[in-house]
Amino acid sequence: MKLIRTENYAEMSLEAGKIILDKINNNPSLTLGLATGSTPKGVYDYLIQDHKSNGTSYKQVKSVNLDEYIGLPSKDPNSYHYFMRQNLFNHLDINEMHTHIPNGAVSDLEDECIRYEKLIKELGGIDLQILGIGQNGHIGFNEPGTSFSSRTHVVTLAQNTREANSRFFNTIDEVPTHALTMGIASILESKEILLLVSGERKAEALLKFMNGEISEDFPASALNYHQNVTVIADRDALKYI
Repeated sequence: MKLIRTENYAEMSLEAGKIILDKINNNPSLTLGLATGSTPKGVYDYLIQDHKSNGTSYKQVKSVNLDEYIGLPSKDPNSYHYFMRQNLFNHLDINEMHTHIPNGAVSDLEDECIRYEKLIKELGGIDLQILGIGQNGHIGFNEPGTSFSSRTHVVTLAQNTREANSRFFNTIDEVPTHALTMGIASILESKEILLLVSGERKAEALLKFMNGEISEDFPASALNYHQNVTVIADRDALKYI
């Protein structure tokens, strides 16, 4: 495991963005695993600016997102479909047909999980997966207690996860209680993983992760099994390390 220390969120985003661009320049048909939320937004801003300034092309790039809320249509401003369009896809030359996000609005959720796993395999797997970490150690929406052998599945969101995400909604009551998420085994099959960690509120989770104790009670600890993980963290997140 490699650790890149940065001063702040902006520098963390810059370092991650440079790694992603390097991968795309070396493999224009790269399959990217993408995340949503505040952690990767700065990275996406960097990629957009580079595309505008330098013309880096995403025409052959494929993307696979980690998760999506259940019950929100794709046009809902709080859906991850909407987030990805507004914060990345609409600003690049990426082919919409090459962007993939679980569909949490379907009636047959089990079939959607199977479809998504099949899709990842058909793409040849994920070349570079972007991850954040929750305060309780969740990756994607894999909450504590999730089996390390899990594949794309339906998850009941922990209360602290819903509380953390409530800042994007009017009230916590509007935050969905369930989501579809890529499983831990699915994530671990990515060829390379970038774990982005920013802010003091993530410091305890990062410390627990870096201590290397592996337990399903702390989902991110499964990344210790992976042979190619780079952690990019800022000073505040690293305050205990």
